[in-house]
Amino acid sequence: MMPLKPAQLKATLKNVSERLLRPGNLITGGKTPSDIVYENELIKVLHYRPDRAAIARNSRYAVPLVIVPPLAINNLIYDWFPDRSFVRFMLAQGFDVYLVDWGSPTRKHAHYTLNTYVSHLLPLCLQHVRQHSGRRELTLHGWSMGGGLALCYQALSQDKLIRNIITIGTAVDGHANGQIGRQYAVINRGLKKIGFNLSKVPARWVYAPAWANVIGFKLSDPVSSVQGYVDLIRNLDDREFMARHANQSAFMDNLEAYPGGVIRDWMYSIWLENEAARGYITLDNTRAYFKDVDANLLCIAGSNDKLANQHCCKPLMNMVGSEDKQYLLCEGGHTGIVSGKRAPEQIWPQISAWLASRSKPYAG
Repeated sequence: MMPLKPAQLKATLKNVSERLLRPGNLITGGKTPSDIVYENELIKVLHYRPDRAAIARNSRYAVPLVIVPPLAINNLIYDWFPDRSFVRFMLAQGFDVYLVDWGSPTRKHAHYTLNTYVSHLLPLCLQHVRQHSGRRELTLHGWSMGGGLALCYQALSQDKLIRNIITIGTAVDGHANGQIGRQYAVINRGLKKIGFNLSKVPARWVYAPAWANVIGFKLSDPVSSVQGYVDLIRNLDDREFMARHANQSAFMDNLEAYPGGVIRDWMYSIWLENEAARGYITLDNTRAYFKDVDANLLCIAGSNDKLANQHCCKPLMNMVGSEDKQYLLCEGGHTGIVSGKRAPEQIWPQISAWLASRSKPYAG
Protein backbone atom coordinates (compact mmCIF):
# COMPACT_ATOMS: atom_id res chain seq x y z
CA MET A 1 0.00 0.00 0.00
CA MET A 2 1.47 3.33 -1.09
CA PRO A 3 2.06 5.92 1.67
CA LEU A 4 -0.39 8.79 1.69
CA LYS A 5 0.64 12.14 0.33
CA PRO A 6 0.34 15.10 2.76
CA ALA A 7 -2.87 16.32 1.09
CA GLN A 8 -4.40 12.82 1.20
CA LEU A 9 -3.41 12.39 4.84
CA LYS A 10 -4.97 15.74 5.75
CA ALA A 11 -8.19 14.88 3.90
CA THR A 12 -8.27 11.41 5.50
CA LEU A 13 -7.90 12.77 9.03
CA LYS A 14 -10.59 15.39 8.42
CA ASN A 15 -13.02 12.91 6.89
CA VAL A 16 -12.49 10.27 9.59
CA SER A 17 -12.93 12.75 12.45
CA GLU A 18 -16.10 14.12 10.89
CA ARG A 19 -17.45 10.62 10.17
CA LEU A 20 -16.87 9.60 13.79
CA LEU A 21 -17.65 12.81 15.66
CA ARG A 22 -20.07 14.73 13.42
CA PRO A 23 -21.64 12.20 11.02
CA GLY A 24 -24.70 14.39 10.59
CA ASN A 25 -22.59 16.86 8.60
CA LEU A 26 -22.18 14.23 5.89
CA ILE A 27 -25.86 13.27 5.64
CA THR A 28 -27.55 14.73 2.56
CA GLY A 29 -30.59 12.43 2.49
CA GLY A 30 -34.07 13.38 3.58
CA LYS A 31 -33.61 17.05 2.71
CA THR A 32 -36.38 17.55 0.14
CA PRO A 33 -38.80 20.14 1.62
CA SER A 34 -41.99 18.59 2.93
CA ASP A 35 -44.93 19.30 5.22
CA ILE A 36 -46.70 16.99 7.65
CA VAL A 37 -50.36 16.81 6.63
CA TYR A 38 -51.34 14.27 9.29
CA GLU A 39 -49.72 12.88 12.43
CA ASN A 40 -50.67 10.76 15.40
CA GLU A 41 -48.62 9.06 18.11
CA LEU A 42 -47.15 6.57 15.63
CA ILE A 43 -47.61 7.46 11.97
CA LYS A 44 -47.58 10.57 9.82
CA VAL A 45 -48.19 11.58 6.21
CA LEU A 46 -45.71 13.82 4.40
CA HIS A 47 -46.45 16.03 1.40
CA TYR A 48 -43.43 17.11 -0.64
CA ARG A 49 -43.62 20.64 -1.93
CA PRO A 50 -44.24 20.86 -5.70
CA ASP A 51 -41.34 21.39 -8.07
CA ARG A 52 -41.21 25.02 -9.24
CA ALA A 53 -39.83 24.11 -12.66
CA ALA A 54 -42.69 21.67 -13.27
CA ILE A 55 -45.18 24.35 -12.25
CA ALA A 56 -43.54 26.83 -14.64
CA ARG A 57 -43.74 24.27 -17.47
CA ASN A 58 -47.39 23.67 -16.65
CA SER A 59 -46.66 19.94 -16.81
CA ARG A 60 -48.20 18.67 -13.60
CA TYR A 61 -50.48 15.68 -13.04
CA ALA A 62 -53.68 15.69 -11.04
CA VAL A 63 -53.48 12.17 -9.60
CA PRO A 64 -51.33 12.26 -6.43
CA LEU A 65 -48.57 9.68 -6.05
CA VAL A 66 -48.65 8.10 -2.58
CA ILE A 67 -45.51 6.20 -1.55
CA VAL A 68 -46.44 3.28 0.71
CA PRO A 69 -43.19 1.97 2.24
CA PRO A 70 -42.71 -1.46 3.74
CA LEU A 71 -42.61 -1.60 7.51
CA ALA A 72 -39.24 -1.48 9.30
CA ILE A 73 -37.62 0.48 6.46
CA ASN A 74 -35.99 3.88 6.94
CA ASN A 75 -37.70 6.25 4.50
CA LEU A 76 -34.40 7.87 3.54
CA ILE A 77 -34.23 5.38 0.67
CA TYR A 78 -36.81 7.42 -1.23
CA ASP A 79 -34.86 10.66 -0.78
CA TRP A 80 -31.34 9.30 -0.44
CA PHE A 81 -29.03 11.75 -2.22
CA PRO A 82 -29.71 15.10 -3.93
CA ASP A 83 -28.81 13.45 -7.26
CA ARG A 84 -30.47 10.12 -6.45
CA SER A 85 -33.82 10.96 -4.91
CA PHE A 86 -36.92 9.22 -6.22
CA VAL A 87 -39.04 11.89 -4.55
CA ARG A 88 -37.21 14.76 -6.29
CA PHE A 89 -37.27 12.93 -9.61
CA MET A 90 -41.03 12.44 -9.53
CA LEU A 91 -41.62 16.02 -8.36
CA ALA A 92 -39.58 17.24 -11.32
CA GLN A 93 -41.78 15.20 -13.66
CA GLY A 94 -44.82 17.05 -12.32
CA PHE A 95 -46.28 14.55 -9.85
CA ASP A 96 -47.78 15.52 -6.52
CA VAL A 97 -45.90 13.28 -4.06
CA TYR A 98 -47.00 12.08 -0.62
CA LEU A 99 -45.28 9.55 1.64
CA VAL A 100 -46.70 7.43 4.45
CA ASP A 101 -44.29 7.30 7.40
CA TRP A 102 -45.10 4.25 9.54
CA GLY A 103 -43.08 5.62 12.44
CA SER A 104 -41.21 3.65 15.10
CA PRO A 105 -43.34 0.83 16.52
CA THR A 106 -42.53 -0.31 20.05
CA ARG A 107 -43.58 -3.35 22.04
CA LYS A 108 -46.88 -1.66 22.84
CA HIS A 109 -47.67 -1.97 19.10
CA ALA A 110 -46.73 -5.68 19.01
CA HIS A 111 -50.40 -6.66 18.69
CA TYR A 112 -50.77 -4.73 15.42
CA THR A 113 -51.48 -7.17 12.61
CA LEU A 114 -51.26 -6.88 8.84
CA ASN A 115 -54.97 -6.12 8.93
CA THR A 116 -54.33 -3.18 11.29
CA TYR A 117 -52.32 -1.51 8.54
CA VAL A 118 -54.50 -2.55 5.60
CA SER A 119 -57.91 -1.85 7.13
CA HIS A 120 -57.20 0.98 9.54
CA LEU A 121 -53.89 2.84 9.26
CA LEU A 122 -53.48 2.97 5.46
CA PRO A 123 -57.11 4.06 4.87
CA LEU A 124 -56.61 6.78 7.50
CA CYS A 125 -53.52 8.04 5.66
CA LEU A 126 -55.24 8.00 2.27
CA GLN A 127 -58.19 9.89 3.74
CA HIS A 128 -55.85 12.71 4.76
CA VAL A 129 -54.07 12.67 1.38
CA ARG A 130 -57.43 13.14 -0.30
CA GLN A 131 -58.45 15.90 2.07
CA HIS A 132 -55.16 17.73 1.62
CA SER A 133 -54.89 17.33 -2.16
CA GLY A 134 -58.57 17.79 -2.96
CA ARG A 135 -58.24 14.76 -5.26
CA ARG A 136 -60.11 11.48 -5.04
CA GLU A 137 -58.12 9.33 -7.46
CA LEU A 138 -54.72 8.18 -6.21
CA THR A 139 -51.66 6.23 -7.31
CA LEU A 140 -50.09 3.86 -4.77
CA HIS A 141 -46.36 3.08 -5.03
CA GLY A 142 -45.33 0.10 -2.92
CA TRP A 143 -41.88 -1.43 -2.58
CA SER A 144 -41.55 -4.93 -1.09
CA MET A 145 -44.17 -5.34 1.67
CA GLY A 146 -45.45 -1.86 0.75
CA GLY A 147 -46.69 -3.31 -2.53
CA GLY A 148 -48.51 -6.01 -0.60
CA LEU A 149 -50.17 -3.39 1.60
CA ALA A 150 -51.32 -1.46 -1.48
CA LEU A 151 -52.69 -4.57 -3.19
CA CYS A 152 -54.47 -5.83 -0.08
CA TYR A 153 -55.95 -2.39 0.56
CA GLN A 154 -57.68 -2.19 -2.81
CA ALA A 155 -58.63 -5.86 -2.81
CA LEU A 156 -60.27 -5.57 0.60
CA SER A 157 -61.77 -2.08 0.39
CA GLN A 158 -62.86 -2.22 -3.26
CA ASP A 159 -61.68 1.39 -3.51
CA LYS A 160 -62.32 2.10 -7.20
CA LEU A 161 -60.59 5.47 -6.92
CA ILE A 162 -57.18 3.84 -6.69
CA ARG A 163 -56.29 4.57 -10.29
CA ASN A 164 -52.79 3.06 -10.42
CA ILE A 165 -50.70 0.67 -8.33
CA ILE A 166 -46.94 0.25 -8.75
CA THR A 167 -45.34 -2.74 -7.02
CA ILE A 168 -41.56 -3.08 -6.79
CA GLY A 169 -39.95 -6.29 -5.58
CA THR A 170 -43.23 -7.48 -4.04
CA ALA A 171 -43.28 -11.23 -3.46
CA VAL A 172 -46.52 -13.15 -4.04
CA ASP A 173 -45.14 -16.69 -4.54
CA GLY A 174 -42.62 -17.07 -1.76
CA HIS A 175 -41.80 -20.70 -2.55
CA ALA A 176 -40.64 -19.66 -6.03
CA ASN A 177 -37.91 -17.45 -4.57
CA GLY A 178 -34.95 -19.69 -5.40
CA GLN A 179 -33.13 -21.53 -2.63
CA ILE A 180 -34.68 -19.32 0.06
CA GLY A 181 -38.17 -20.19 -1.18
CA ARG A 182 -37.41 -23.91 -1.27
CA GLN A 183 -36.13 -23.76 2.29
CA TYR A 184 -39.34 -22.08 3.45
CA ALA A 185 -41.37 -24.77 1.71
CA VAL A 186 -39.43 -27.49 3.54
CA ILE A 187 -39.81 -25.68 6.86
CA ASN A 188 -43.55 -25.28 6.30
CA ARG A 189 -44.00 -28.99 5.59
CA GLY A 190 -42.06 -29.80 8.75
CA LEU A 191 -44.15 -27.44 10.87
CA LYS A 192 -47.36 -28.97 9.54
CA LYS A 193 -46.18 -32.46 10.48
CA ILE A 194 -45.81 -31.42 14.12
CA GLY A 195 -49.06 -29.44 14.07
CA PHE A 196 -47.47 -26.00 14.44
CA ASN A 197 -49.38 -23.07 12.92
CA LEU A 198 -47.51 -19.75 12.92
CA SER A 199 -50.72 -17.77 12.38
CA LYS A 200 -51.90 -18.88 15.83
CA VAL A 201 -48.79 -17.68 17.67
CA PRO A 202 -49.45 -14.62 19.91
CA ALA A 203 -48.19 -11.46 18.24
CA ARG A 204 -46.06 -10.40 21.21
CA TRP A 205 -43.91 -13.51 20.77
CA VAL A 206 -42.92 -12.56 17.22
CA TYR A 207 -42.00 -8.90 17.76
CA ALA A 208 -38.79 -8.02 15.86
CA PRO A 209 -36.82 -5.11 17.39
CA ALA A 210 -35.03 -2.62 15.16
CA TRP A 211 -31.54 -4.01 15.85
CA ALA A 212 -32.63 -7.48 14.72
CA ASN A 213 -33.93 -6.06 11.43
CA VAL A 214 -30.63 -4.24 10.84
CA ILE A 215 -28.68 -7.47 11.30
CA GLY A 216 -31.12 -9.48 9.20
CA PHE A 217 -31.06 -6.97 6.34
CA LYS A 218 -27.25 -6.96 6.26
CA LEU A 219 -27.05 -10.75 6.43
CA SER A 220 -29.32 -10.98 3.37
CA ASP A 221 -26.30 -9.87 1.34
CA PRO A 222 -23.23 -10.30 3.58
CA VAL A 223 -20.71 -10.00 0.75
CA SER A 224 -21.93 -6.52 -0.20
CA SER A 225 -22.05 -5.49 3.47
CA VAL A 226 -18.41 -6.45 4.01
CA GLN A 227 -17.35 -4.96 0.67
CA GLY A 228 -18.91 -1.66 1.71
CA TYR A 229 -16.57 -1.37 4.69
CA VAL A 230 -13.57 -2.46 2.60
CA ASP A 231 -14.35 0.29 0.07
CA LEU A 232 -14.73 2.78 2.92
CA ILE A 233 -11.21 2.07 4.19
CA ARG A 234 -9.83 2.45 0.67
CA ASN A 235 -11.51 5.82 0.15
CA LEU A 236 -11.04 7.62 3.47
CA ASP A 237 -9.56 10.63 1.67
CA ASP A 238 -12.50 10.93 -0.75
CA ARG A 239 -15.05 13.38 0.70
CA GLU A 240 -17.80 12.47 -1.79
CA PHE A 241 -17.38 8.75 -1.15
CA MET A 242 -17.46 9.31 2.61
CA ALA A 243 -20.69 11.31 2.28
CA ARG A 244 -22.33 8.56 0.22
CA HIS A 245 -21.25 5.91 2.70
CA ALA A 246 -22.60 8.01 5.58
CA ASN A 247 -25.97 8.27 3.81
CA GLN A 248 -26.08 4.54 3.14
CA SER A 249 -25.24 3.85 6.78
CA ALA A 250 -27.94 6.28 7.91
CA PHE A 251 -30.42 4.10 6.02
CA MET A 252 -29.04 0.65 6.87
CA ASP A 253 -28.29 1.29 10.55
CA ASN A 254 -31.61 2.95 11.37
CA LEU A 255 -34.28 0.47 10.39
CA GLU A 256 -37.43 0.25 12.49
CA ALA A 257 -39.08 -2.55 14.49
CA TYR A 258 -41.71 -4.93 13.13
CA PRO A 259 -44.92 -5.25 15.14
CA GLY A 260 -45.26 -8.93 16.03
CA GLY A 261 -48.63 -9.39 14.37
CA VAL A 262 -47.38 -7.99 11.07
CA ILE A 263 -44.24 -10.10 10.79
CA ARG A 264 -46.26 -13.19 11.82
CA ASP A 265 -48.95 -12.58 9.18
CA TRP A 266 -46.52 -11.69 6.38
CA MET A 267 -44.24 -14.64 7.14
CA TYR A 268 -47.20 -17.02 7.17
CA SER A 269 -48.99 -15.75 4.05
CA ILE A 270 -45.98 -15.13 1.79
CA TRP A 271 -43.17 -17.41 2.91
CA LEU A 272 -44.44 -20.39 4.90
CA GLU A 273 -48.02 -21.25 3.97
CA ASN A 274 -47.51 -19.25 0.74
CA GLU A 275 -51.24 -18.67 0.39
CA ALA A 276 -50.53 -15.54 -1.67
CA ALA A 277 -49.46 -17.87 -4.50
CA ARG A 278 -53.06 -19.02 -4.52
CA GLY A 279 -54.23 -15.45 -5.02
CA TYR A 280 -55.13 -14.19 -1.57
CA ILE A 281 -53.79 -13.06 1.82
CA THR A 282 -55.64 -13.67 5.08
CA LEU A 283 -56.19 -10.53 7.15
CA ASP A 284 -57.40 -11.67 10.57
CA ASN A 285 -60.55 -13.59 9.60
CA THR A 286 -61.00 -12.10 6.12
CA ARG A 287 -59.31 -12.90 2.82
CA ALA A 288 -58.13 -10.21 0.42
CA TYR A 289 -58.22 -11.64 -3.11
CA PHE A 290 -55.85 -10.19 -5.71
CA LYS A 291 -58.48 -10.79 -8.41
CA ASP A 292 -60.38 -7.87 -6.85
CA VAL A 293 -57.51 -5.50 -7.68
CA ASP A 294 -58.55 -3.60 -10.81
CA ALA A 295 -56.25 -0.56 -10.76
CA ASN A 296 -53.80 -0.10 -13.60
CA LEU A 297 -50.80 -2.18 -12.48
CA LEU A 298 -47.05 -1.80 -13.04
CA CYS A 299 -45.21 -4.78 -11.54
CA ILE A 300 -41.42 -4.40 -11.29
CA ALA A 301 -38.92 -7.10 -10.32
CA GLY A 302 -35.13 -7.00 -9.96
CA SER A 303 -32.86 -9.26 -11.99
CA ASN A 304 -30.49 -9.65 -9.00
CA ASP A 305 -33.06 -9.48 -6.20
CA LYS A 306 -32.31 -12.21 -3.67
CA LEU A 307 -35.09 -11.25 -1.24
CA ALA A 308 -37.89 -11.32 -3.83
CA ASN A 309 -36.72 -12.60 -7.21
CA GLN A 310 -38.54 -12.27 -10.50
CA HIS A 311 -40.11 -15.73 -10.20
CA CYS A 312 -41.95 -14.84 -6.99
CA CYS A 313 -43.00 -11.36 -8.20
CA LYS A 314 -44.20 -12.01 -11.75
CA PRO A 315 -47.07 -14.39 -10.84
CA LEU A 316 -48.98 -11.31 -9.65
CA MET A 317 -49.66 -10.54 -13.30
CA ASN A 318 -51.94 -13.59 -13.55
CA MET A 319 -53.70 -12.92 -10.25
CA VAL A 320 -55.01 -9.36 -10.48
CA GLY A 321 -58.22 -8.35 -12.20
CA SER A 322 -56.58 -5.32 -13.82
CA GLU A 323 -57.15 -4.94 -17.55
CA ASP A 324 -54.17 -2.59 -17.89
CA LYS A 325 -51.10 -4.30 -16.43
CA GLN A 326 -47.41 -4.33 -17.31
CA TYR A 327 -44.42 -6.29 -16.02
CA LEU A 328 -40.88 -4.91 -16.01
CA LEU A 329 -37.70 -6.83 -15.16
CA CYS A 330 -35.05 -4.28 -14.21
CA GLU A 331 -31.39 -4.57 -13.34
CA GLY A 332 -30.68 -4.45 -9.63
CA GLY A 333 -31.17 -6.04 -6.25
CA HIS A 334 -33.89 -5.47 -3.68
CA THR A 335 -32.83 -1.93 -2.77
CA GLY A 336 -31.18 -1.19 -6.11
CA ILE A 337 -34.47 -1.29 -8.02
CA VAL A 338 -35.79 1.41 -5.73
CA SER A 339 -32.90 3.84 -5.39
CA GLY A 340 -29.77 2.20 -6.76
CA LYS A 341 -27.17 4.11 -8.75
CA ARG A 342 -28.70 2.95 -12.05
CA ALA A 343 -32.30 3.61 -11.02
CA PRO A 344 -32.42 7.33 -12.05
CA GLU A 345 -31.53 6.44 -15.65
CA GLN A 346 -32.92 2.94 -16.10
CA ILE A 347 -35.95 2.55 -13.83
CA TRP A 348 -37.43 5.87 -12.70
CA PRO A 349 -37.99 7.19 -16.26
CA GLN A 350 -39.97 4.03 -17.07
CA ILE A 351 -42.09 4.50 -13.95
CA SER A 352 -42.67 8.16 -14.80
CA ALA A 353 -43.58 7.45 -18.45
CA TRP A 354 -45.96 4.64 -17.48
CA LEU A 355 -47.61 6.79 -14.83
CA ALA A 356 -47.81 9.93 -16.96
CA SER A 357 -49.92 8.15 -19.57
CA ARG A 358 -52.30 6.98 -16.82
CA SER A 359 -52.60 10.20 -14.83
CA LYS A 360 -54.78 13.19 -15.63
CA PRO A 361 -53.12 16.54 -16.43
CA TYR A 362 -53.37 19.11 -13.66
CA ALA A 363 -56.09 21.66 -14.43
CA GLY A 364 -55.69 23.89 -11.36
